[in-house]
Amino acid sequence: MAEFQYIAYNENRRLVKGTEKAINLEIASRLLASRGFKVLSIKPVSTFLPRWSFFPTLTRIPRKTIILFSRQLALLLDSGTPLVTALSLLRDQSTQKRFKTVIDDMILDLRQGQHLSQAMGKHPDVFPKMYVQSILVGEQSASLETILNQLADYIEREETESKAVKSALRYPTILTIVAIAVLAILVIFVLPTFSDFYRDLGLELPPITQFVFDFTLWFSDYGIYVLLFIVVALLLVYVYGKTPRGKIFVDRLILRLPVIGRVVHLNELSRCCRSIAILHRSGLPISEIISMVTDASNNSIIQQALTQVHQDVLQGERISDSMSKNSLFLPMMIQMTSVGELTGTLDSSLLATARSYETDAADRMGTVIDLIQPVITVVLAVVVGLIASALISALYSMFGQFS
Repeated sequence: MAEFQYIAYNENRRLVKGTEKAINLEIASRLLASRGFKVLSIKPVSTFLPRWSFFPTLTRIPRKTIILFSRQLALLLDSGTPLVTALSLLRDQSTQKRFKTVIDDMILDLRQGQHLSQAMGKHPDVFPKMYVQSILVGEQSASLETILNQLADYIEREETESKAVKSALRYPTILTIVAIAVLAILVIFVLPTFSDFYRDLGLELPPITQFVFDFTLWFSDYGIYVLLFIVVALLLVYVYGKTPRGKIFVDRLILRLPVIGRVVHLNELSRCCRSIAILHRSGLPISEIISMVTDASNNSIIQQALTQVHQDVLQGERISDSMSKNSLFLPMMIQMTSVGELTGTLDSSLLATARSYETDAADRMGTVIDLIQPVITVVLAVVVGLIASALISALYSMFGQFS
């Protein structure tokens, strides 16, 4: 697929400039003509930089852009605007170059007879599998506007929770960096000066002072190697965590961590409950729902548990009965799922469960974050106090030996 830059008159005889994607120059000209443009010039766009896919992290489309796109598309469709026209309007008002390119691709696919879900499915880094499948259900059930609003609500909630955690961690992170910087200055610059001073005087130092000075000397000689060892170890853990076996090990370890493990567990289950509720409300078969929720999970241990649930559901078993076999699924989730299956209110039951787990996880996370600041303060106070005691003890020792 090539990109062509054009200058043309529109239907209102106004001069416009833009880009059009097509297989070749002739097709691009025809597409412009079909939209009422009188082309003055058209030429291929020279690409000196690599495509977006080479820089997925740097060019990642923010989730708030997807939220806004979903809501605006739902509003335009609800007002009776044709799909291609709605996408064209959203493309023109978008300020993200990469997202403009994505919408251009979607418009071209729609003009070639493809469905919106098919066009979105070609961009999995922008529209996840669950999003695409929900759009497919919306197309089949003629409720695309409703599905788009539900997806926007879902993504917006996840984004809000993520921002809340990042905001809460900002101050403890700054405090940690400052504490490490202060200790590094003391150990690298301040203590060696005192150590050399007392060594030149030939004084006998108190044990606490000798210990601090010996540690400073050792750190000056071997500290760089210790830091390199830590960096290499973290890189090895990161690389190992990317392998299938390593990811299972790391994910299991995370779930077993005190406090943090419980928060991660609750967040995974709440995301699972909310995803099942949205997809079930969309009208998807339950087996497909479990499969998509499994793919969307961030924890491989939870994925394994959901995979077993999926297999049991395919064999005709109820979701709640399958979940009850695995302790990863907490009692409230199992009970609410069972109630939802029996009463036909699975979506509302699981949404209530998701809200409960999200509240619980937020409270636990808030407790952890509230503890970080005093812990860092106490550790810093103990270390600085130890250094101060060492220096003061050495000073008293020096006066005693001189006298």
